[in-house]
Amino acid sequence: MIRRHFQLRETIVTIIAAHESEIEAAISAIRHHRQELESFIIKDPFFMTTLEPYRVEIDDPPLIVEKMVEASRKVGCGPMAAVAGTIAELARAAMIEEGASYAVVDNGGDIALTADRVIKVGIYAGGSVIRDLAFEIEPTPLLGICTSSATVGPSISFGVADAACVVSRDVSLADAAATVLGNAVRLECDIEEAFSVVKDISGIDGALIIHQDRLALWGKLPVLVRADVDPELITCGREYVNV
Repeated sequence: MIRRHFQLRETIVTIIAAHESEIEAAISAIRHHRQELESFIIKDPFFMTTLEPYRVEIDDPPLIVEKMVEASRKVGCGPMAAVAGTIAELARAAMIEEGASYAVVDNGGDIALTADRVIKVGIYAGGSVIRDLAFEIEPTPLLGICTSSATVGPSISFGVADAACVVSRDVSLADAAATVLGNAVRLECDIEEAFSVVKDISGIDGALIIHQDRLALWGKLPVLVRADVDPELITCGREYVNV
């Protein structure tokens, strides 16, 4: 397998595939869809700043905008909450069009994947004492695993979760829902109560929250297993290595 680290401005991804052509297809898709998103934002900067669901007022908006708007509408947040997962999914889709049967795109913890074998996806929760856990993923044509955190990474969170993770076949939805779930984890409430913001949303399979020394689960999730989660594999700044 080839593991490639790629960065385009704020988008920092790790792409894993069997063939170089599939990696290049993902990179090309990221460039294309980011350009379409940036052009749209130039025309309407409000799209980038609103924390409320956005209403598209033009005909035939870019695909990336459509996906972000639809996902964020379902969970009641701004469209940028779905940007990383949407880019990951569009890159994964391009890899499948190139012929990939194994495709993983990790966009800063928002993951879109297709797997023709069992794989493990590690869960990183920063300074939490809960560590070395992973989801064991059975072969699947498509799965989104997206994570929001108040203590890891640059994304804005209004909660306190070390990791708020959502699993869905709709990667854009998983990303937006992870943001809303992370926002709902507050110091003054039981973390299990936070699941109320996602449990009635159609299309979400399950969710996980880690806060300090507490772990909570809801819905149907992949099996949790012990794993040696290597921090060096977290998306951060290298070119590529063969694995």
